[in-house]
Amino acid sequence: MEELVRYIVEHLVDNKEDVSVEINEDSETSSTIYISAKPEIIGKIIGKGGKVASSIRQIVKTASANTGKRYYVQIIER
Repeated sequence: MEELVRYIVEHLVDNKEDVSVEINEDSETSSTIYISAKPEIIGKIIGKGGKVASSIRQIVKTASANTGKRYYVQIIER
């Protein structure tokens, strides 16, 4: 799942080094994916009205439907 989010986010920004994606295993049934970026880039990841962030979360939800695991996506500033 981390690779999927990394692929999406890296194609949204101009410089791949400006963004990082990490996963934290909260429990056996849930994990949190953290997307961290510089403040000037975070707007591209969130999108107008949060539409891009919402789409990323929906893609993760759909991709993880058959895994039996719940993924949460958090976008944070570096």
